[in-house]
Amino acid sequence: MSSADSKPMMYDTAVKRLTDLVGEEAESVRVLRGPHVDLEVSFENRPTFVLAFKNRSDAATISLAIHQAKGYALDLSDAIPVIVVPYMWAAGRRLCEDANLNWFDLSGNAHLDLDGLHVHIEGKPNSFKRRGRPSSAFAPKSARIARWFLMHPDEHFHQHDLVRATGLSRGLVSRIVRRLKELNLVKLSKQGALSLRDFDAMLDAWGEEYKFSKHRLIRGHVAARTGNAVLRQLVAGFEKAQIPYAATGLCAAWQYSEFTGFRLATLYVGQQPDLGVLKGVGFYEEKVGENVWLVVPNDEGVFHGAQSMMGIHCVHPVQVYLDLIQQPERSNEAAERLRDEFLKGKTDA
Repeated sequence: MSSADSKPMMYDTAVKRLTDLVGEEAESVRVLRGPHVDLEVSFENRPTFVLAFKNRSDAATISLAIHQAKGYALDLSDAIPVIVVPYMWAAGRRLCEDANLNWFDLSGNAHLDLDGLHVHIEGKPNSFKRRGRPSSAFAPKSARIARWFLMHPDEHFHQHDLVRATGLSRGLVSRIVRRLKELNLVKLSKQGALSLRDFDAMLDAWGEEYKFSKHRLIRGHVAARTGNAVLRQLVAGFEKAQIPYAATGLCAAWQYSEFTGFRLATLYVGQQPDLGVLKGVGFYEEKVGENVWLVVPNDEGVFHGAQSMMGIHCVHPVQVYLDLIQQPERSNEAAERLRDEFLKGKTDA
């Protein structure tokens, strides 16, 4: 990661950033030898800051840093723990905000909330972009593993269990599990069983990489008075034609929690319906006035864990949540409601 890989250089840059943020010159800077903290920076008129550096800001890394910060903050009397990263991604910002933890990055963004000082800077670009594309545990097919753990947050599995459950090869499962362990998202017991380490970190890490736009989207319109009428008209036609489907987005969120009405009916389909089926349900492909999204998924894993809710086949709440955070209308509100009601699991400190 270019210069961010050099800790001495990171230290110098971080101290300069912190002095700019608080508006004072540092009185003393001390390198710490603990496993989770790196620098102690003191000012004449401010509390002492203890900086913890992380080379990444994915949700898993920040979640771990927060647990560590909460632990050592108890032993630091009046010192203020601060997480420092090269660039803070959105999921990491949200986690820090939820934990009331201060942070800044070396790219120019920051959030410090102290007595007499409030600094919030966002929108600065990432100055430490990696070259190349690192392997991801959340690529469309690979994400079947994350989905399985999130669907069974309190259970333990061996790798052969994951192979059988997801339909992936042993080699691919092994690589994905290794990556998830590197990200501190799953852990291995003494008996060799794998389990989820932190539900929220896994969900946020996947949400950070997930792209609904990578599915193939067919936009169109069905004439009906309400969104629910549109949905049920589509479902009746697809069931008659034996086309596999599962609702997602706001229309699925309604089936799960009745949170809010919806205008847009979004359905994954196992195959693109032919023109006769589409005509039979009154679907016309168009983007102006669209009230239907038919989604041909980039991996059949989206259907894993699907269930019938109020007579409508819906994808699992995990998939609904991922799709909601990237969709219009009141999707973000619905996503948080769904997460509060259906998406919870353990967190190991």
